[in-house]
Amino acid sequence: MSLPASPKVTRIFLQVLRFRRPIVVAFALLTAAGIYGALRIPNDPAIDRLVVAGDPTAQATVDFEKVFPEGDQALVMLESPDPLSDAAVSAASRVESQLAKIPHVEAQSLLTLYRRAGSGRQAGSGEAGLRAFATGTSLFRRAGLIGDHYLGIGIQLHADSAAERDRALSAIDAVVLPLATSGGPFTAVRRVGQPWLEAWLERETTAATQRFMPLFGIFLMVLVYIVYRSWRALGAIIITLGAIVAMAVGLAELFGWSNTVVSTLVPLTVMVTATATLVYIHSRYIEPDDTLTLLEHHARALANKFLPCTASMFATAVGFAALAVSEIRPVREMGLWTACGLVVAWIGCFTLFPALQSLMRTPLLSERRPAARWFPRFVDALVPATRRYRWPLIGASIVLMLCGAASLFGVPGKLEPLSLETDALTYVNPSEPVAQDTRRFERTNGLDMFELWLRTPPGHALDPDFLRAVEQLTRRFESDSRITAVDGPTSVLRWSRYIESGSDRLPMQASAWPKLAGDLEQIMLTEPGAREYVDVADLASVRLSIRGRAELFGRTGAMRSFIEQTWAAEQQREPALRAVRGSVVGKGAVSSAITARLLPTLTESFAITATVIFCAFLVVFRSPSARLMTMIPSFFAILSVFIVMRLAGIPLNIATILIGSTVLGATENDQVHFFYHFQEGASAGSTAGALRHALLVAGRPILFATLINASGFLALALSDLPPMRQFGIVSASAFVLALVADFTALPGALWVVSRFTRRA
Repeated sequence: MSLPASPKVTRIFLQVLRFRRPIVVAFALLTAAGIYGALRIPNDPAIDRLVVAGDPTAQATVDFEKVFPEGDQALVMLESPDPLSDAAVSAASRVESQLAKIPHVEAQSLLTLYRRAGSGRQAGSGEAGLRAFATGTSLFRRAGLIGDHYLGIGIQLHADSAAERDRALSAIDAVVLPLATSGGPFTAVRRVGQPWLEAWLERETTAATQRFMPLFGIFLMVLVYIVYRSWRALGAIIITLGAIVAMAVGLAELFGWSNTVVSTLVPLTVMVTATATLVYIHSRYIEPDDTLTLLEHHARALANKFLPCTASMFATAVGFAALAVSEIRPVREMGLWTACGLVVAWIGCFTLFPALQSLMRTPLLSERRPAARWFPRFVDALVPATRRYRWPLIGASIVLMLCGAASLFGVPGKLEPLSLETDALTYVNPSEPVAQDTRRFERTNGLDMFELWLRTPPGHALDPDFLRAVEQLTRRFESDSRITAVDGPTSVLRWSRYIESGSDRLPMQASAWPKLAGDLEQIMLTEPGAREYVDVADLASVRLSIRGRAELFGRTGAMRSFIEQTWAAEQQREPALRAVRGSVVGKGAVSSAITARLLPTLTESFAITATVIFCAFLVVFRSPSARLMTMIPSFFAILSVFIVMRLAGIPLNIATILIGSTVLGATENDQVHFFYHFQEGASAGSTAGALRHALLVAGRPILFATLINASGFLALALSDLPPMRQFGIVSASAFVLALVADFTALPGALWVVSRFTRRA
């Protein structure tokens, strides 16, 4: 049998094979450059930097942080049966003084304020005095500085780099962690806050690839050897993959991309897609041919697979490039990074791999018998079965797709849409002590923080009427039980008043506020911490830090809407606020903006990918109806996998929103090769003959490629990053579903199309 191939493309590959040695040398140099670039990629997994720089919320937050720069805030909780006992207080005082000596660390507790109160008034003495001071106001509980069974030490980190932050956190851990096992008054020590979470994310982002890529490599080597029974074929595939992945990852240094919580998918996706393409190429190469020379046979095999492999890799690249529409920065970068890496993979598959095949003299089918000898018998039974059950197969696929769409978008009045989340804690392994401690604190005190940035005319931030209106706004927020704390300029006055008089209530009579405004100005001159809420440069900005439990407000973004509506109502009611501009900014606002963009990212990128792929293959294969039919497995896999997500309780997050473009791009490879060889088998004169030819030529590579794809992404299940673990489970499930549709719904659909074609 002679392999059908374009003579012009065959001549091109003959030249590639003749220049095999220079090609290998050139790729060796490029691989070294890729490794060098990969080692220089910075880490940037922070949740608050997920939105692209041009986003209005992100830009407003950047502008806000220029006016109110602050370090990362954290809390150390020292648990004790009686946190105000003399033993616990003495030990906490020593811990606080030790923490204050750590570079870049500020530490403060209620003991700090109690000592200050002792110099300003008669605060009482001994344990009784401290108890009266600690329980005489709700301010301490709102700030998290005391609870029923713990004393809290607030920490502020002023680190200029991740290395400084990590050193400070290590020093903090060295001071506080031994307290739980020292036999002292504290039964447990809990650490709460973003610094520990971000440090864990950075470590895990770096380690994730190192953990599961070797496992995938071992599985790949075993599978390839079982399939082809040749060490030389295995060597050619492994060397090609190593070079491709090194160059693809090194592109980040060239384009300025960084490692984020989803960038782990880049080398994995490039490796999985390239491996599937190499399997298609090598499976065609080992088949017998009636050409006179091995070199000519090799060139014809490459030319035969050039169009379907190019089209399928183009489909995958388009799928990821479509993520450029996302306003979530890591998703956009990951999509462009993967698309560029797939271009590198395409070049390597048709240059480096053939050169290595030729140099290493990989054996043909006559020399090594591959696995799956049972496959022809399976095809003989499958073809008539898909004709007999074509309508039930197509109907069942459509029903499952509709159920998947309902699982994603919900059913009005019956089923809520698939849940969305970007909470920083969802990116941390729930078994990590820091995550458990933070969750415990969040259940009672809330950790969702929004900043209300109030901008006044220059010089009016300390006007008595304005400050009185801010206090009224603060009380309005605090009257809602879902809000746990509101800190602002008048909070400073409340703390000061409590320390001096034992009462934290501020008078609301207008006549009292000129003196209070003067007191605040004096406090700001002597207390640096008081300047965190008023811009002292031009007295034109004030901030209110509002903390609460966002889940109690309902749907995503509801807490932000509540803050904006409360501010609008108070501004309308209070004349002193009419000239003030208010906007909600900060990490909570950025997180809310990210969550709001998850579903649009999924639907927009998927729509763009599907449209471009359909148009491209319409040009290649010239059959709109057949092309639509061949997309059934991809749509079936993508929509059905949302049923899996619903049943497994997997939400849409920064990783799982990639499922649409990833699966559509990757599974289209199988349909492209299937339909290409279906057309190739049209010379048989019947649909049965064409299907049998397509299944015999493309069926085994599709099966092997699916095993590679599914196992590669399933390796992510070993990741400690929950989104990566969830994405691995979801994507592997989608590949298996696509494989089932490839051998059932797709042949059934082609039977239907062929039947209508005959009638026409």
